[in-house]
Amino acid sequence: MPTRLLLLADTHVPKRARALPADVRRMASGVDLIIHAGDWVEATVLDDLSALGPVLGVWGNNDGDDLRARLPEVARADIDGVRVAVVHETGAATGREKRMDAAFPETDLLVFGHSHIPWDSVTPAGLRLLNPGSPTDRRRQPACTVMTATLDGGGVHDVVAHEVSRD
Repeated sequence: MPTRLLLLADTHVPKRARALPADVRRMASGVDLIIHAGDWVEATVLDDLSALGPVLGVWGNNDGDDLRARLPEVARADIDGVRVAVVHETGAATGREKRMDAAFPETDLLVFGHSHIPWDSVTPAGLRLLNPGSPTDRRRQPACTVMTATLDGGGVHDVVAHEVSRD
């Protein structure tokens, strides 16, 4: 049975938005697992998402001791035969694929954040790298974004970047 994912990062609530956007809440209610790659800022965001469904998440560089006490720096799970890892930072875009192959050799999918820039690539070793961007702080991007994906039969399928409204 496929597992539907919502991928988030860099929500920065309440610094970039007062609360999670309605688009994010709606999408979170329709998936099997919410993955958040850090920079929640307030622990209430974790609580709000957890009330909508299961969450796999990590802390980011803007997260305080309260979130660091509840979340790991790197999260891992085997989901439908896909070895998933989540981390906030991966460093510069240049050389990212090679660095992540070395850092995550036993991983099929790495979800990361930090840059607020959507990213979808496959490394030479076959590791899928996904950064959903940010649903609240687009920075130099044309829109705020999240991603959805499906895990099934050991593969990552139907990856879509979605523009979301900050409300």
